[in-house]
Amino acid sequence: MPKTSARLLVLLSLLQTRRDWSGTALAERLDVSLRTVRRDVDRLRELGYPIAAVKGPDGGYRLGAGTDLPPLLFDDEQAVALTIALQVAATTPGNGFAEPAARALNTVRQVLPARLRNRVDALRITAVERPITPPRTPVDGDVLLAISGAVRAHETLRFDYGTEATDKPPRRAEPHSVITWDGRWYLVAFDLDRDDWRTFRAERIILRTPNGPRFTPRPLPGGDVTTFVTSRFRGSAGPSGNWPCRGTVILDLPAATVALYTRDGIVEELGPDRCTLTLGSWSWPSLAATIGRFDADIEVVGPPELTRAFAHLARRFTKAAARPPA
Repeated sequence: MPKTSARLLVLLSLLQTRRDWSGTALAERLDVSLRTVRRDVDRLRELGYPIAAVKGPDGGYRLGAGTDLPPLLFDDEQAVALTIALQVAATTPGNGFAEPAARALNTVRQVLPARLRNRVDALRITAVERPITPPRTPVDGDVLLAISGAVRAHETLRFDYGTEATDKPPRRAEPHSVITWDGRWYLVAFDLDRDDWRTFRAERIILRTPNGPRFTPRPLPGGDVTTFVTSRFRGSAGPSGNWPCRGTVILDLPAATVALYTRDGIVEELGPDRCTLTLGSWSWPSLAATIGRFDADIEVVGPPELTRAFAHLARRFTKAAARPPA
């Protein structure tokens, strides 16, 4: 049996890992009796930890939210994962929490044991995004917290959006999720005024208080937020999340080379220097132009819309090439 002080730390760590623990489960994990578990819980309560009793056949326990943040216990893997997450948050532009994340990272590092501090110091992670012109407007952290709170409480949001005049009635939306996409923060919500699902850029939201009434959440098209958002940003009218335009070509290039420059396409090898590429895009000309960036001969497998898109671009490029330089 571990010493009392060590056992208390293990018990506190277990109570932090999930909402409810039965007395029997805690006794088995600590290899002690139920009576010892009860005594240890009483000791933690004396130290200020709000541990509530849960009714059940053998009783149970739950670590509640106290007025003060109690010491948190992490195993080695959790501590390293936490520092990685904080590094990403501290170096990601426009998230509204970069400065607090940097301070939290420094605080966590100071209390790490030497063996973990050396591992963490070897990790140098910086979130690098492609340059954006004009630069993206940072998101107010308080706005993100307020939106997320409304999502959790199922409260209707009232807000002005972008450059809308503040003397107009506010937008009304039932918030579903707060997500990131290509370095921006978005609110996914059901727009009550337009009777449809929408994505709102978080930095353009100007909240009005108080929030509106509570609501019963609606089913999201596509079944989950990832499918819905992917579908919307790809311009797909359906809920599947697939590109509205999808075609297949044969390229006179090695499959390994094509795969290096294809994010969500399917590449199949036909020979040492020949492969098929199946790819999607938001329009047929866009798909043809994307495929055309490969410096190789192209043979269209299908569909006919892709062939016509190549012909359309060929006429446009020929016309551009025939014009004298400005």
